[in-house]
Amino acid sequence: MEGQTVIKGQKELRKGYTTGSCAAAAAKASARMLFEGREIREVSLQVPAGVTLVLEVEEILRRQHGVSCAVRKDAGDDPDITHGILIFAGVEKVEADTSDQEEVRILLEGGPGVGQVTRRGLDQPPGAWAINRVPRQMITDAVKEEAGRAGFHGTLKVTISVPEGEALAKKTFNPRLGITGGISILGTTGIVEPMSEQALTETILLEMKVQKQEGIRTLCIVPGNYGSDFLQEELGMDLEDGIKCSNYVGEALDMATVLGFPRVLLVGHIGKFAKLSVGIMNTHSRMADARAEVFLSALAHLAAGKRKENPERAGELIGLVPEIEESVTTDEMLAVLERAGVREEVMERIVERAAWHLEQRTRGKIQTEIIMFSKEYGILGMTKGAMDLLDQMKRERKGRKR
Repeated sequence: MEGQTVIKGQKELRKGYTTGSCAAAAAKASARMLFEGREIREVSLQVPAGVTLVLEVEEILRRQHGVSCAVRKDAGDDPDITHGILIFAGVEKVEADTSDQEEVRILLEGGPGVGQVTRRGLDQPPGAWAINRVPRQMITDAVKEEAGRAGFHGTLKVTISVPEGEALAKKTFNPRLGITGGISILGTTGIVEPMSEQALTETILLEMKVQKQEGIRTLCIVPGNYGSDFLQEELGMDLEDGIKCSNYVGEALDMATVLGFPRVLLVGHIGKFAKLSVGIMNTHSRMADARAEVFLSALAHLAAGKRKENPERAGELIGLVPEIEESVTTDEMLAVLERAGVREEVMERIVERAAWHLEQRTRGKIQTEIIMFSKEYGILGMTKGAMDLLDQMKRERKGRKR
């Protein structure tokens, strides 16, 4: 990562690389040593961000039918509990293909210290190893590349392990998410970009100022990639139209108020935006997690409204409380409500309360509208003026110079 830095808040911070990059690099090195029969002490890997990493290979171990080695995680200047740990990958020949078909099959598994998924709604299905989609592809591509160079056709088994993973996982949210036994192998770009709260909020402020100078008066705020993707794929806006606020919803609204924007549309996944309905304006999980309480409060409000006219139905709704409490993800909570036929009514209340808290945060100086969605159900709820603001955004950005 020599020379890979980023300027944030007038500070030069060193970038790092993800556990997914470590796993893919270790798998690539093990595969090369397996096929070539010689030790290598460094390996190069191009990651999805377009950067080529040159990483040191450690802990080489040869077995009868395979080779394993490790790459040490470097998180750069980002505070990350996985910094400095070894990510191991073992590659072994399971079966050589003697047919004429030129095919390489990869069996990817997790070993000690890699978690397993037990709940729905995460990147991988229940029962799968907690190796996310992009790292899986990186590992598979790296090993297939080495097999192709060696002219090997057949089946290779790749095992990713993290000796410190099980202990480290206790310091993460993996246990609460239903990932047991270790950490997750993560990363979408392969690169860790160090972030500080000050640097991020300054970046948000700068982007708002740029939009204001371009004549924009209706801001669109999204937490991150989920919101940006939804904005483009479902609402017909460009990715650049949404300002990413990360977890700092409150700070973003404060800055929009100070800069004098009259209108703000917030578009976000229910996993984060549910928290707004109880006034939590920093949606990072380490700050607060009241998602279940949000759903329970809205459900209780609905049950109370039905108590007189239909006490039996009210009792049925209260009976959903244990299922909501035991749910880990908002997708699970929504599924409970969907089965009970009250998803839309509960979401209406959640959106209503979120709108109230947004108005309180801006002291009524800005028209704030909100759209909440999930990947499973699409738009879950919105305020009455949300679509009007969306149309206003499109008109303002028509012909906008970029």
